[in-house]
Amino acid sequence: MPDLVLIDGGDGQLNAALEALDELGLKGKINIAGIAKGVDRDAGRERFFIPGRAPFRLDEKSPVLYYLQRLRDEAHRFAIGAHRSKRSAAIGKNPLDEIGGIGPARKRALLDRFGSARGVSRAALAELETVDGVNTELAKRIYDFFHEKR
Repeated sequence: MPDLVLIDGGDGQLNAALEALDELGLKGKINIAGIAKGVDRDAGRERFFIPGRAPFRLDEKSPVLYYLQRLRDEAHRFAIGAHRSKRSAAIGKNPLDEIGGIGPARKRALLDRFGSARGVSRAALAELETVDGVNTELAKRIYDFFHEKR
């Protein structure tokens, strides 16, 4: 078990974290605190929140404050990096990649004909069958992929 859970945020985020700990049966068993930037989001003016205590600040020259700022900044760097990686992977994805029987050549032919995956999704079954390399069975699979209830 950790000695301390440090929440990036003020009273609202701290209360949400306390509710989560309560649901896990850990409320009161783990020390928890929140750290929020000052009113103007200035580093060095952070306020700390601990359940049952009034918010407080540490001296701007405090080595503890400096350490906690670095800890928070590293958590932000990690989270932002993970988000960017996930977003980059999602940008490269195309719904056509999920349909069996569509390789690069058929995908290119569909995109050339309809302009985008959205255009393919709006195409009628008969229109899909007119694309080079797309037979009736594949056209039906493509049509069903975009029109099934999900």
